[in-house]
Amino acid sequence: MKGASASSTIQAAFSYCAQQVRNYDYQHYLCLLELPPNMRKPAFALRAFNVETARAMDIASDPRIGLMRLLWWQEAIDKIFADKSIEHPTAQALAYVASEHKISKGWMKRSVEARINDARREVTDMPETIEEVERYAEDTVSTLLYTTLQAGGIRSTAADHAASHIGKASGLLLLLRSLPYHANRNRHFPYIPKDLAANHNLLDTQGGRSEIRMDSPEALSDVVFDMASVANAHLKKARQLAGTVPTEALPVLLPAVPAQVILDSLSRVQFNVFDPRLARGILGIPPLWFQLKLKWHSWRGKY
Repeated sequence: MKGASASSTIQAAFSYCAQQVRNYDYQHYLCLLELPPNMRKPAFALRAFNVETARAMDIASDPRIGLMRLLWWQEAIDKIFADKSIEHPTAQALAYVASEHKISKGWMKRSVEARINDARREVTDMPETIEEVERYAEDTVSTLLYTTLQAGGIRSTAADHAASHIGKASGLLLLLRSLPYHANRNRHFPYIPKDLAANHNLLDTQGGRSEIRMDSPEALSDVVFDMASVANAHLKKARQLAGTVPTEALPVLLPAVPAQVILDSLSRVQFNVFDPRLARGILGIPPLWFQLKLKWHSWRGKY
């Protein structure tokens, strides 16, 4: 009976993870459905962990509570890899994945620590360079792809390199999509680097601190274009590696598809992140069209 109860708990934990991803990261939920059946459970657990940490600050009524949640996850990772039980469905699913698959504790720690450092920034703090933003994207998104490859038993330098570029592209583009949310919530654009803002005369340095001017939508669109161009370069580099990536790794790299959709949607609205068309459907396109794009890439073994 005890074994049956434990099995039931694990099944419920994985179901919870899949539902969390479906609710809060639908485009990647669809990507994960294209994985081989033996890879789906660990992939959903890892993606649910990303949902938990990515949303921690957004759903907290007080930033200190959000930070406490992230610190809890930092401690939870240590407990998971020390084989200590945790009463949280995502943590339970991750513990099962860690015991059944050779996944790196380091990648998971790096992801949550990047979010902790981000949460500790002042609202008005800005990254100095685009490279800082790329590093954050790799720490939070690429690491998720690295760990998913590990969980699938895929050891490939080419796949890791492609995952690095796709994660950076995806992370940058998701940060761009979040700019209206942050502008409405805090009246700031926290992920626009100073170097690009200064290039387009968007940087206000009065009062001893730097802020992004909110009165120049054209200049903001120019900065968004520059950041999107960096993301596009990463997608191109990832696709240049496609010929050397093992076949079994290709489904893991399908998040390149939603990244490309965001890029195309931004291009259609002249990189105006406030254009309401970006909020329609899935990432700005009809849901059926998104699913067809994803299926076509999956069927062709492309990303």
